[in-house]
Amino acid sequence: MLIGPVAPVGQASWFSTDYRFHTLYPSFLQPLSKNHWTPLNVARKAAMFLAEKGARILDIGSGLGKFCLAAAYYCPHAYYVGIEQRKDLAEYAEAARRTLGLKNVSFIHGNITELDFSQYDHFYFYNSFYENIAPIGKIDEKIPYSVERYNHYQYFMYRQLAQKPPGTRVATYYGREDQMPRVYHIGGSELNDTLKYWVKE
Repeated sequence: MLIGPVAPVGQASWFSTDYRFHTLYPSFLQPLSKNHWTPLNVARKAAMFLAEKGARILDIGSGLGKFCLAAAYYCPHAYYVGIEQRKDLAEYAEAARRTLGLKNVSFIHGNITELDFSQYDHFYFYNSFYENIAPIGKIDEKIPYSVERYNHYQYFMYRQLAQKPPGTRVATYYGREDQMPRVYHIGGSELNDTLKYWVKE
């Protein structure tokens, strides 16, 4: 059962539509929403799968923080952490968090390969490594892109998830099945299989 948040006055209006939510961010970033930001309905569904009471949930490549912020609103009985390698995006995410008044979410500026996955219970992944091999649609040109970097990130995530205990959950949006260790099975999917729910055996 979805547990409603204790919301500051006006907080709910930010979550009325994706368009409204995107106005939390500067206008020059809003066109990135189609390819890089999790839709609110996806965030709600993924959070309901991941958010066991008291769980710490990591968003791998959180960008502007939309998944974490929406998940923290829809399922406030868990804690959400987003890690993002671009400092400016992490700062915009934190500014949005302050505007929304959410207490159960935080953001880290850093590289995913420097993070210890043992601190987290469950994970959300919107294929954030793909921009390394995408021919178009990159967020910006502030970081180097390469197939080698894609493979490095992918291998790191694969190894970290493989080491997690049985019962670990992962929600992937537009992810590939070969990105997940074989010890994870699909516990369900929605939205024409674009959103998949994984559980470690």
